[in-house]
Amino acid sequence: MLNLLATETESLAGRKMLEGRTAIVTGSTSGIGLGIAHALARSGASIMLNGFGDPAEIETLRAEMAEGNDVDVAYDSADMSKRDAILMMVERAQARFGQVDIIVNNAGIQHVSPIGEFPPEKWDAIMAINLSAAFHLVQATFDGMCERGYGRIINVASAHGLVASPFKSAYVAAKHGMVGFTKSIALEGAEFGVTSNAICPGYVWTPLVEQQIDAQAKSHNIARDAVIRDVFLKNQPTKRFATVEEMGALSVFLCCDLASSITGTAIPVDGGWTAH
Repeated sequence: MLNLLATETESLAGRKMLEGRTAIVTGSTSGIGLGIAHALARSGASIMLNGFGDPAEIETLRAEMAEGNDVDVAYDSADMSKRDAILMMVERAQARFGQVDIIVNNAGIQHVSPIGEFPPEKWDAIMAINLSAAFHLVQATFDGMCERGYGRIINVASAHGLVASPFKSAYVAAKHGMVGFTKSIALEGAEFGVTSNAICPGYVWTPLVEQQIDAQAKSHNIARDAVIRDVFLKNQPTKRFATVEEMGALSVFLCCDLASSITGTAIPVDGGWTAH
């Protein structure tokens, strides 16, 4: 189904279906967020990138995305744990683009620890970046979307927004919260052309995941293939990683007019993980 969706989305993207729309994508200097930003830009949307990294590399990324897709692309280094920084990013996006039509709440962090040893400061940081940041960004843009009769809110949750794993109490709590937040906002925007949906990926092939595989293989002295099979893809029946391109294709579809009746959903893209 995702291959068909990707094909249909590419066809729609060829018509620049999001031309004239603007998007803020948080955590978009790498990984899933970058994949979604690329897909939206290919479909004609202007993009506000956000995230951390080497300034020169980010500028190269920004320029290539802008020139390659003939769209306006900006970058903001807002710290997503800080409400004031988020509000300033929205103000800068509105000043540059005129309005914000699409927001993708993708920024997130993780910490793995038994509950008895879980550092309270890590809990607070995960809640701030993985959940509260989405609230602040939605609150700052929601009324404008409703007034214009179009808005797309895409919250990148996780399979852990639908099921739990041990030692990830803060992450699981935040992602479950993101799914509930998604549903509530969907109901508030339903009569105003504003949709709200959560994407719930399983393991996605990103540079960060690749580094984690190598680190676990080294620390446990086991083969890399065994780490992939027995750790990362243990719960994914397809036994393959999802891709950032699949996340991007789904995001573009959710932003188009053909998805106007899709709202309040939590869409698993997890290779069957949550079908267990």
